[in-house]
Amino acid sequence: MASVSTHRRGVFAISVAADMASMQIQNLRVYERRGLIEPDRTAGGSRLYSPADIERLRRIGDLLAAGLNLAGIARVLELEATVARLRAENQRLRRTGRD
Repeated sequence: MASVSTHRRGVFAISVAADMASMQIQNLRVYERRGLIEPDRTAGGSRLYSPADIERLRRIGDLLAAGLNLAGIARVLELEATVARLRAENQRLRRTGRD
């Protein structure tokens, strides 16, 4: 299993990322402008997408297929991140309480 830092390091060019996520390149640019995704950038300004970015793009695709618009998708992604953060905090507190 890849480490967290490796999972979030941008390694895929936009054309590869679009292909992996079954999306058009211009859609990735729109999602970036809307704040749904934040790819790394090379010193020259080229976008580099990480495995985590690809997963997020696939999630965006799933939510689009479910009928959500980009504003709705942004809210869902925000809520999912909050739930993940709260679950991690809950687990941490449960472990701390056992000591």
